[in-house]
Amino acid sequence: MADKMKKKKKEEKKLSWKENILMYLHDLVFLLIGIMLAFLIVFRVIIVSGSSMKMTLLDGDYLLLLSNVFYQEPKHGDIVVISKESFDDGAPIVKRVIATEGQIVDMDFQNGIVYVDGLPLEEDYINNLTTNSEGVQFPLIVEEGCIFVLGDNRQVSKDSRSLEIGLIDKREVMGKAIFLMLPGTDKGEAERDFDRIGVIK
Repeated sequence: MADKMKKKKKEEKKLSWKENILMYLHDLVFLLIGIMLAFLIVFRVIIVSGSSMKMTLLDGDYLLLLSNVFYQEPKHGDIVVISKESFDDGAPIVKRVIATEGQIVDMDFQNGIVYVDGLPLEEDYINNLTTNSEGVQFPLIVEEGCIFVLGDNRQVSKDSRSLEIGLIDKREVMGKAIFLMLPGTDKGEAERDFDRIGVIK
């Protein structure tokens, strides 16, 4: 009787080992499917192209984007990725939200100051002052369902100052940049600075 019990326990151990392997494989498959679905629905990866956000973001930076499925109300200061069919065939562009619907944007191009609702913005993130007009007339009221965006590198950025882009419909926002995954080299002009990896402010 004791021999039969020992034999049964050994068989159970063997069966348990096989079941564990199958269980781990099963869990791994579901984990991979979950990660894939998360990146398809919740997140996207975008590569910065150009220098319009320098020095905040550099050409070649890999950004993790919170998809517009979960990000639908852009706020002042957010860095967003936009796809506007009327500009560059809808290629993604990265800009900063300066004003939202109902707000009044004005520009003092002589002194390089941006005003929102009559107050000058404190823009410690910009690479240079806002001294160049691109055709849009100010003051400007941001229309319902739209946002006004600017690049941080104001002298080279094509943004809401331009007649080619203008106001951005919120439906044209692909999502919010939340994390810098891999730093770029700014077209080979800079070394890859891994200290820049982290949450985008």
